[in-house]
Amino acid sequence: MSKSELIQKIADEVSIAKKDVKAVIESLATIGYKEMKKTGSFLLPGFAKFVVIKKPATKERTGINPFTKEPTVFKAKPARKVLKVRPVKAAKDAV
Repeated sequence: MSKSELIQKIADEVSIAKKDVKAVIESLATIGYKEMKKTGSFLLPGFAKFVVIKKPATKERTGINPFTKEPTVFKAKPARKVLKVRPVKAAKDAV
């Protein structure tokens, strides 16, 4: 489902103008981004919890390819932040 389809369905179901629904969705996203940057998590009640996970940098290392048994080198990775989404119980029960 695309963003415009979602906006259309919400507007039809609640009988609100599409531009108002679009403004609400965009403000929700903006608030979520700011909250994740500030605290590292954002809870969307009844749907999911978004959590920022900080992954440390990894060094370059050697290993063995299990199929060819040849030695191989795994590249180093820089430190990064990864976003994890955890559904809440209500969303799990709905599916």
